Amino acid sequence: MPQISIRGNEMPESPIRKLASLAEAAKGKGIHVYHLNIGQPDLPTPRAALDAIRNIDRTVLEYSPSQGYRSYREKLVGYYKKYDINLTADDIIITTGGSEAVLFAFMSCLNPGDEIIVPEPAYANYMAFAISAGAVIRTVTTTIEELINERTKGILICNPNNPTGYLYTRREMNQIRDLVKKYDLFLFSDEVYREFIYTGSPYISACHLQGIEQNVVLIDSVSKRYSECGIRIGALITKNPEVRKAVMKFCQARLSPPLIGQIAAEASLDEPEEYSRETYDEYVERRKCLIDGLNRIPGVYSPIPMGAFYTVAKLPVDDSEKFCAWCLSEFEYEGETVMLAPASGFYTTPGAGKNEVRLAYVLKKEDLVRALFVLRKALEAYPGRVDE
Repeated sequence: MPQISIRGNEMPESPIRKLASLAEAAKGKGIHVYHLNIGQPDLPTPRAALDAIRNIDRTVLEYSPSQGYRSYREKLVGYYKKYDINLTADDIIITTGGSEAVLFAFMSCLNPGDEIIVPEPAYANYMAFAISAGAVIRTVTTTIEELINERTKGILICNPNNPTGYLYTRREMNQIRDLVKKYDLFLFSDEVYREFIYTGSPYISACHLQGIEQNVVLIDSVSKRYSECGIRIGALITKNPEVRKAVMKFCQARLSPPLIGQIAAEASLDEPEEYSRETYDEYVERRKCLIDGLNRIPGVYSPIPMGAFYTVAKLPVDDSEKFCAWCLSEFEYEGETVMLAPASGFYTTPGAGKNEVRLAYVLKKEDLVRALFVLRKALEAYPGRVDE
């Protein structure tokens, strides 16, 4: 029998989705599962987007241009202007979700064996995209500069961060800028959560950093901003014409980004500001509900996330992956259980995150309260509980 590729063997399972079959089995037994594992917002998609889909007047659902419709890209210029990011439509390439933007950025900027430096814990799929490009992720355990060598090609950050909710300070962004400039590196910056910053600190985009304009590749997506995960619309943004030229080759090979998704995403830009304001206020309340609730459970600790809508919490368990699987396969309380994402999948350092989980506060507050109660009961019953 033919063997699968080395990359197929090396590709990690998603910590977010790999327990999905256990969740489906639990549901099949009539158990209600509270999904805290995945960043799928439950807030409504903008009405403007849904109306645009309902009112499509085309007779043919055609290929769009490989870089995305110009009308959408021109409207995005205005969106970024609100954040003091000055672009032209030609700087923007529409992708099939932010995931494709990361993959195309890696495929265009990295050669097999090149290394990129990533602070951990980090979004789990970065590793998968790096493997697809034949690149190597080096995680920061000391300082970034100590990891730089002749194979280093770039630095990757997620700001605000998934999975921790960490927000980079101006000082940290300036330090990264100086390293990028000193060693002539790419700076890949995933900024899909820019709307969700819960401090008085200003949003510092990689595109705000002076002197490295040609080094920056910004990753974006409408998935979380507008509760539009399923339309698969993202963007790759760079002022570097050589990078854009290379990325376009991959875009042309996959023909076009989703047509209907672009229609919905473009219409979303017309949604009143009230939508974003109400969404933000809701996440502020959910964050308080989740973090306060977690820290009231004996043996559990969560820091306060400064952005996005995730946290990484420490649990009093021997192995969070075993605990997460146990919750779905062996535990239920009054017909309910919880699904969490083992945090080990967000690290590449062996053994890191073994007693941690990532939780997303994407459920309404009453569901979060109930999910936290069920989690408390699960921790009380778990046979592998470890109390310090």
